[in-house]
Amino acid sequence: MYFKRKVSEIEISKAIISESLKYLQEIVDVDVVIVGAGPSGMSCAYYLAKNGLKVVVLERRLSFGGGIGGGGMLLPRIVVESPVDEILVEDFGVNIKRVSNGLYVIDPPELIAKLAVNVINAGGKILLGISVEDVIYRDNPTRITGVVINWTAVQISGLWVDPLFIQAKAVVDATGHEAAVLNIVKKKLPEVRIEVPGEKSAYSEIAEELVVEKSGKVIPGLYVVGMATASLYGLPRMGPLFGAMILSGKKVAEEIIKDLKSG
Repeated sequence: MYFKRKVSEIEISKAIISESLKYLQEIVDVDVVIVGAGPSGMSCAYYLAKNGLKVVVLERRLSFGGGIGGGGMLLPRIVVESPVDEILVEDFGVNIKRVSNGLYVIDPPELIAKLAVNVINAGGKILLGISVEDVIYRDNPTRITGVVINWTAVQISGLWVDPLFIQAKAVVDATGHEAAVLNIVKKKLPEVRIEVPGEKSAYSEIAEELVVEKSGKVIPGLYVVGMATASLYGLPRMGPLFGAMILSGKKVAEEIIKDLKSG
């Protein structure tokens, strides 16, 4: 006999329901909500959680990693530049391979796994299958104070099901090229007067620097990282070059920590 006891179907259901509800109650009031579990969002979450902030990452799919998993045109490697290699080795324990001066390749599944494990070990939470359909705001001045969520499966089904809310001191748009949160704010809060022109064509030599430079606060309570930054500011794309994703997440985490301490 391989198992010490027999488990009934009702025990399984009760365990999942009771523990899931406890978990969900823990994340409805947090310091930071990060929308998108790609590299920039996970990097941001790690550095925030490491510094003691209560963080939840929301991902509409049932997996994390964003654009990492596809490598370059489904070839199983992605690229980073120096000094991101040192950050990935020292902070996340990622194995890298040097291919030329200042250029390194990484195995995509390893990077996905180690980003997620480090977020969780630092105390961050990741919730899969959740879509953000709106934001919560307050006025005078306009500021973002949380997100409106629903199960992705509900959206896909086309059913009308009222959402729930998560309150947060900061919301980070890490949804990549789509810039989903920014586009919600553009559409539903016109007084903010933001435009989201979308990214430009590829220009790898300048794209990473620009994305890191421009990542940060958009309006009070709302921040942008990674390729959502390129969409917001009309910056060029860089392809399967992921250093800016890690650095922009780290930069914005530091900015949020500073803002929350001073606010």
